[in-house]
Amino acid sequence: MAWYNGTHRHSALRFVTPDDRHRERDAALLAARARVYERARRRHPERWSGETRNWTPGGAVRLAPRKPDELRGTSDKEALAA
Repeated sequence: MAWYNGTHRHSALRFVTPDDRHRERDAALLAARARVYERARRRHPERWSGETRNWTPGGAVRLAPRKPDELRGTSDKEALAA
């Protein structure tokens, strides 16, 4: 569990660890990566066919989010509690 939360970079979190996200370090890490990628793109434009990866912090994340069809027939209160 320590590896998963503290070392493994998750694609759904824009390649930061859950620990970085939880401790609100993700925005600074992603901003630094964006600068590195933009600098590399300016120095070697021939290596880039398009834009760099989206390094903006993502929105809210839930473990095992429920699908819209699973929420049909539930009240808002029940859906939020799920």
